[in-house]
Amino acid sequence: MSGTRRKPGQLGPQVEGYRAWLAHRGYTSQTVRNMLADLGRVGRWMSREGLVPAKLDEDAMAAFVAAWQAAGHRRALGPRAMMPLLSYLREAGVTPAAKPPQTPVGALLGEYRIWLARERGLAAATVRRYENTARCFLQQQAMTGGVLEPAGLAGADVSAFLLRECGRVSAGSAKGRVAELRAILRFLYLQGLTPVRLGTAVPPVGGWRLATLPPTMTTADVQLLLDSCDRSTDVGVRDFAIMTLVARLGLRSIEVARLELRDVDWRAGELIVRGKARRQDRLPLPAEVGEALVAYLARGRAPAGARRLFLTCQAPRGPIRADLVGDVAERACRRAGLPRVGPHRLRHALAAELLRQGAGLVAISQVLRHQDLATTALYAKVDLATLRQVAQPWPGTAR
Repeated sequence: MSGTRRKPGQLGPQVEGYRAWLAHRGYTSQTVRNMLADLGRVGRWMSREGLVPAKLDEDAMAAFVAAWQAAGHRRALGPRAMMPLLSYLREAGVTPAAKPPQTPVGALLGEYRIWLARERGLAAATVRRYENTARCFLQQQAMTGGVLEPAGLAGADVSAFLLRECGRVSAGSAKGRVAELRAILRFLYLQGLTPVRLGTAVPPVGGWRLATLPPTMTTADVQLLLDSCDRSTDVGVRDFAIMTLVARLGLRSIEVARLELRDVDWRAGELIVRGKARRQDRLPLPAEVGEALVAYLARGRAPAGARRLFLTCQAPRGPIRADLVGDVAERACRRAGLPRVGPHRLRHALAAELLRQGAGLVAISQVLRHQDLATTALYAKVDLATLRQVAQPWPGTAR
């Protein structure tokens, strides 16, 4: 066995499989050797303790780490360092899958997830958001002495939770909390866990459509964000490609994360975007965007069989999450010396720039993939120069 001079004990048959598993996820050769050495240490400890691989779980790993630390070894090991090994053993079927602790709240949320997916037809990301709000609500308002008692919920509990949430989020996010809270309250009533329809106690949020100007930024500031990416590094090339997609095509964070290699039609010069409600749209692929993608793909990819377009740059290599797009935008703002903005601000900036160049609302709606033209009409308010030309003078004053 390379990576350690001593025999790996109980985990000897897993050495080569673990080596390939680590290499496939982009770990460097030196890191692979270190992690194989850790496998050997765990395997020898299991032999001394009489522990078979089928009994290896988080508790056993914690016991190994405690024994390692008690022995006074200079190299520090923690439970987190053992997670890749445990993940591989579970994927290989050597150890059984982890069983999450089943609490009353966890069991109820498991049924709630199924209900949201089957009865409401919500996407996985939306289900997670609804579940997070439900978890917070149940833990804060439906627990009495550590016991889940949804039957004791009242309108005052609903209002108290909503007031706390609305006090820390924007009006748009508060509207989302209202929808999420009504959903869990409806589920509780349909399951017979609450005697009354508490969803009627959730008040609407006062946030009127077209009441404010959409936040935007100048074309020069957008270019500063793009120029701030260091394209001499793998991370910089990837971040530049992500920022270009957002700034030039107006993609949402989740749409960037969902992009697959097959979604780029190089011959037709088109990009397939997987948007909201399982919708797929074809967008033209501008030369600037295509060049940014080519530069990113030319850097090489690992794992080689990954279908997603954008991958993490550090091991374990895998598809990026949607929130990484926000991190990319935040880092770009910091480098460019601009106030922090999210990737959605670049989407607003694209709409405003198209409007300034004379594009109609229908064309802008097609680029942003709005289902309702009224949503796009919001951007007409940012063209202040044109609005001044059509605005009527105030009564009694000269224009």
